[in-house]
Amino acid sequence: MAGIKMATPAAKPEEYKNVFVFLETREDKLVRPALEMIGVGKRIADKVGEKLYCLLLGGNIKDEAKEAVSYGCDIVLGAESPDLSVYRTLPYSKIISDFVKEEKPNIFLIPATRNGRDLASRIAVSCEAGVTADCTELDIEQDTRILSANRPTYGESMLAEILCKKHRPQMATARAGIFPVPDRVKSPKGEIRINSVKVDKSLLKKEVLEFKKKNAVDLTAAKVVVSGGMGLGKADGFKLIEELASEIGGVVGSTRPAADMGWISRDHQVGQTGQTVRPRLYVAAGISGKIQHIMGMKNSETIIAINTDPNAEIIKYSDYVINADLYEAIPALVNSIREEKKKLAPAAGK
Repeated sequence: MAGIKMATPAAKPEEYKNVFVFLETREDKLVRPALEMIGVGKRIADKVGEKLYCLLLGGNIKDEAKEAVSYGCDIVLGAESPDLSVYRTLPYSKIISDFVKEEKPNIFLIPATRNGRDLASRIAVSCEAGVTADCTELDIEQDTRILSANRPTYGESMLAEILCKKHRPQMATARAGIFPVPDRVKSPKGEIRINSVKVDKSLLKKEVLEFKKKNAVDLTAAKVVVSGGMGLGKADGFKLIEELASEIGGVVGSTRPAADMGWISRDHQVGQTGQTVRPRLYVAAGISGKIQHIMGMKNSETIIAINTDPNAEIIKYSDYVINADLYEAIPALVNSIREEKKKLAPAAGK
């Protein structure tokens, strides 16, 4: 097109090899989406007989690097500096772009977290590559080594498969909570390459005076989630949800409409525009089952629906259904759980 300069690959696709994943950390620990990236990255790398490289940046990342190796990472590339202890757009994107240009990975995967989305776009521009955002399925063709990146489209009613046949690396961000966390390797043999770096002060345009932690709810790591929807009828209904969640060791989730109504804060939202979860148990109380919500919780191991409508969409995705008014069913469940705990308490004390 006239007036637009199209980017061209710096090298032939066959000159690029191996799989890169970016590992995000929070408070000196790998977050769950980082572990998910190790799992999907290792699966793809093994399928074509290549190595999995994990990229780590931070102030002190030696323990995280060892943990990455324990989950199956072949090589950890790390950059360590006090200026990298908190995620900052410019230094992170510059250092990682340099890694990518030097190592020439065929595939580079980044979790679609807030930081990951910010990082992926900048690296793609710097490396003259494209990026498929918010993928829910990732695979690779063995013969061509072309990444098959699938992402929801048309209101999550369809999946679009996106292939990048010319430019490298093939980049994608993966929706957090979609992919399983891999098992630890029995005899890890990964290599760790961590260098202390001096961050260019021109990339530190703002000084971080203090880092304040927001008490946001992380649903992605929860083993049990109890969510409420518009069937609650009022904000006070979430007190019932909180009570059940407390009894079974879970956290509270919600649908988008419930959050839109102000019944609960936005960080509890499960779904397409909220958090994606895959707990061992998901309880959906008063939730009709719109596709936007289903996409955020359908990979839960066991799903229990509490709903008065036997034809609600959520029923199709549920393993168990309590067809009753939640204001009657939940108190009965809570009382039953408490009675069972009382019975087990003497036995536990012996």
